[in-house]
Amino acid sequence: MLIFATSDKGGTGRSVTGCNIAYRRALQGEDVAYLDFDFGSPTAGAIFDIPDAERGVSDRGLHSYLRSGLEPVELDIATESNRESLRDMPPSSGRLVLVPGDRGGGEFGRSQELVPRCISLFNRLEQEYAVSVIDLSAGRSYAADLALAVTGDERMRQVTSRWLVFHRWTRQHIIAANGLVFGENGILEAGKLHGHDPQRLRDSIRFVRTAVVNLEAPQFTMGRPAQEAWSRVCNNDLKELAARNGLGLSTLLGEVPLDPVLQWREQIISDADVVVSKIANPATVEAFDAIAARLSEDSTWEGL
Repeated sequence: MLIFATSDKGGTGRSVTGCNIAYRRALQGEDVAYLDFDFGSPTAGAIFDIPDAERGVSDRGLHSYLRSGLEPVELDIATESNRESLRDMPPSSGRLVLVPGDRGGGEFGRSQELVPRCISLFNRLEQEYAVSVIDLSAGRSYAADLALAVTGDERMRQVTSRWLVFHRWTRQHIIAANGLVFGENGILEAGKLHGHDPQRLRDSIRFVRTAVVNLEAPQFTMGRPAQEAWSRVCNNDLKELAARNGLGLSTLLGEVPLDPVLQWREQIISDADVVVSKIANPATVEAFDAIAARLSEDSTWEGL
């Protein structure tokens, strides 16, 4: 299964959320590959705490593969990460690898040889891993266009491909996410040009809300009454806006709470971060677990 992670704006938490979802899916017992297709800023290595890949790798990254066909390196998180909790995953876990981008590679346009190379890579990963998460650059990027071209190719029709569109729980991010999917030159329109059936492509897209404030949390309810009342009005307004823009509950895969660890450290949240050091909130891990499980729940992806 291929999971494409995208967003229309930067700062949505797409990469850190995507890495945590991949980590939780591996903890659930499946082999997972995480591909850093954020060509302009391949920094997933920093989230997994792999010093030599914090800004991509010096050679054999995804840029090198797409441009020259040189097989990309696969970094095993359990052996390459500096974090003890990531090196010491339970025996029941699946394998988790990072396929990094190249350091300083930058965005590049699509050429004829890129599609077959990408198809070859995705088909190989489909044989080796239960889930491959492909982190795309934000917006209407070359990476997103390449993903649509590849998944629209008849050679990929038998591979399950799904899309996660990340957005913060704010007015402008909701509007931006709508534009990315439904707007002019958005995913649906571009997908049709690449041979996708519009309805099938739409059914393969779900939204993930990030940095969602829990209005029932004690630290929130102890605030000033006027501020609390105003926040509830704003939250209801956002729900109505999301529904009007096609981002309502029927298209929602999950939402991730606002968590200081994600905001300030942008790291993988392990169970030890919740139970031992207690720096992260249990609700955040529960959200990651739920989204990771829903990736393959067919009932969640039924036609809208």
